[in-house]
Amino acid sequence: MIKTKILEIKTRGNCDIVNITEHVSGKLREVELENGVITVFNVGSTAGITTIEYEPGLVNYDISAAFEKIAPKNGEYEHEKTWHDDNGHAHVRASLLGPSVSIPFVNGELTLGIWQQIVIIDFDTRARVRKIVLQFIGE
Repeated sequence: MIKTKILEIKTRGNCDIVNITEHVSGKLREVELENGVITVFNVGSTAGITTIEYEPGLVNYDISAAFEKIAPKNGEYEHEKTWHDDNGHAHVRASLLGPSVSIPFVNGELTLGIWQQIVIIDFDTRARVRKIVLQFIGE
């Protein structure tokens, strides 16, 4: 059986990291599947989905510092020359992170580690509401 749910998550942009684990778990309870896999997919090209230990050092410093080294906000991006905007770095960062994760669920529970949470990281330069598609495949 395949079931699909949508989340709408407010983000602040600029490497904002939002823990969506409880939202995803809640939707798993709603679909009433016991065993299978969920794909958590961000719709858009300037944010990504991953899992992390949602703790202050990572959330407030380490992840944004790492992405600043990889794709600096003030770098030179052809995307910005093409579209005359300021978010070339956001597109690069999001493409490196990826738009989705797949997570098995067993007995109606996500199989996340004790310190592992699902997050969306918004790399764009402004606040927005992000649409996240949750697709459950299971029984």
